[in-house]
Amino acid sequence: MNEESTPAPRRRMLKGARLAFNHGHSAITCMLRDLSETGARVTTENTLSVPDHVTLVLDDGLTYDCDVVRRELGELGLRFR
Repeated sequence: MNEESTPAPRRRMLKGARLAFNHGHSAITCMLRDLSETGARVTTENTLSVPDHVTLVLDDGLTYDCDVVRRELGELGLRFR
């Protein structure tokens, strides 16, 4: 397997976060489950109400512009832009 196809190592965690959208006027509470250099996995109650582009806002103040690349029941896969 070449280096480009190897997924970035993920750090498992459990941190509070928000998915902000609508120019920061709307947000959905979520839990950060894991994080890598290229993306994150979060859990939230209603994944269908989350738009395709969001800002992941961690409780410690870090923010990441993201594309939603995977939707499952209660879970989203995010790729950093």
